[in-house]
Amino acid sequence: MTTGNNYSVGPNENGWGVKRDGASRCSSVHETQAKAIKAGAALAKESEGELRIKGRDGRIRDSDTYGKHDPNPPRDRKH
Repeated sequence: MTTGNNYSVGPNENGWGVKRDGASRCSSVHETQAKAIKAGAALAKESEGELRIKGRDGRIRDSDTYGKHDPNPPRDRKH
């Protein structure tokens, strides 16, 4: 899977940012983490990539893979 398909949601000085791996700026910034997760999931689904969700401390707390590259499609029922 290429890194251009992967996105991260994390804290940002203006709220919660959605950032594509390798990008210097956020794709979008949101007031709440929930809104950022929703936007990031849409981008990851569209590109058949992975979404990593970071907590306030910047550590990854959850992730999900979308599309044909999903390593566990039958058991993955979070979204």
